[in-house]
Amino acid sequence: MTDDVLLIAAWPAAAAVGALLGWAARTQLWRRKLRRKQAFLGLPDHAESLLVVSRGPGGPELSVPQPDMFALIELSALVKDCGAHAQIVPHDAVQQGFGERTEFCLGNPIASRRMAAHMAGLLPGVRVNADPEPGPDRGAFQIGSERYRLEPGRTEYVLLARLTAGQGDTARPVFLFCGQRAITNQAATRYLARHHERLARKHRGGSFVLLLKVVNSQAYGPDVVELVADVTGAAQEPVPAVVPRTSHRAP
Repeated sequence: MTDDVLLIAAWPAAAAVGALLGWAARTQLWRRKLRRKQAFLGLPDHAESLLVVSRGPGGPELSVPQPDMFALIELSALVKDCGAHAQIVPHDAVQQGFGERTEFCLGNPIASRRMAAHMAGLLPGVRVNADPEPGPDRGAFQIGSERYRLEPGRTEYVLLARLTAGQGDTARPVFLFCGQRAITNQAATRYLARHHERLARKHRGGSFVLLLKVVNSQAYGPDVVELVADVTGAAQEPVPAVVPRTSHRAP
């Protein structure tokens, strides 16, 4: 057998070995990305998690507003990608602490008992104006000395938080999506789904509280989202009894 024939015969074997090595490298890279995602979300293989939502106006049965339903779809996809499981629970039916199972909590503390409890205990520096009377501050967020007013359909704010309550790296996190309107909750879940890798690198698996602005939702829905600030420090420090306030509103 000549050298040319041997070379031709060796090509298929070399190609197979190269393909196998490429597949192994891609698989290893995929596994690393998956492990980082699981660690950030607190969702190892077969883990259980909670998706906590507010009740809609449909009565005692669990009725979820449409934007919150879309948000649940975004979160369910993240959970499934991690090989974990999710249980949807109404805000007034959760009776457990935090740290044992990852929790994704959607809603406003005005309408959600669970969100109100989390914010009172974990984010004492945040206040949500619950005044039922119409006015410029209705629904506004106060974070430290800064106030962020709601302008429905134009400028709306939402808090995206990952919190472990100081329980260390082994505790499962609580993710909060606290918006001024339901569509902002959906915007925050989509932001998490799109940017979880960058958030994991930046915050190294620790706690953070981000203030996001949803721009012109009446035209763009939940798609146009801007990061206003990392407000972790201000949100976790109790608000002083009297603070000067600075209001933020669209020009």
